[in-house]
Amino acid sequence: MASMQTIGRRAEVWLLKRLQKELLALQNDPPPGMTLNEKSVQNSITQWIVDMEGAPGTLYEGEKFQLLFKFSSRYPFDSPQVMFTGENIPVHPHVYSNGHICLSILTEDWSPALSVQSVCLSIISMLSSCKEKRRPPDNSFYVRTCNKNPKKTKWWYHDDTC
Repeated sequence: MASMQTIGRRAEVWLLKRLQKELLALQNDPPPGMTLNEKSVQNSITQWIVDMEGAPGTLYEGEKFQLLFKFSSRYPFDSPQVMFTGENIPVHPHVYSNGHICLSILTEDWSPALSVQSVCLSIISMLSSCKEKRRPPDNSFYVRTCNKNPKKTKWWYHDDTC
């Protein structure tokens, strides 16, 4: 019977292999308008910054954003923590001014079959389909009262439109 220490090491090795595979995929075949910020992974493979440019022909065309991905030791069985970071947080009905993103695949609709690339594509799609730049109606209250980790929020998914 394997010891807990051995199981822990195996899980850690498996996690590192999965993250390395996804890192290479993002470097070699990034979604349109996305690039891995290479400096962000030099110190830790469990925290990445992805630079993003708004898609052509959308409300966000030419704008530059940054996404922060944080991976727990339970990834990919547990979704990564993903949020906008930096000086430019997109004004969008599903993006709070603190960078938190209300997107179901980041919480209850997460599947281990998803990847960083699929999350990036979902965020590009979410921004690209937006018809009006505005904050969520509860932005001020949420930003004042929320946990710093958006995964601790109990999101209420009630709106598929922008």
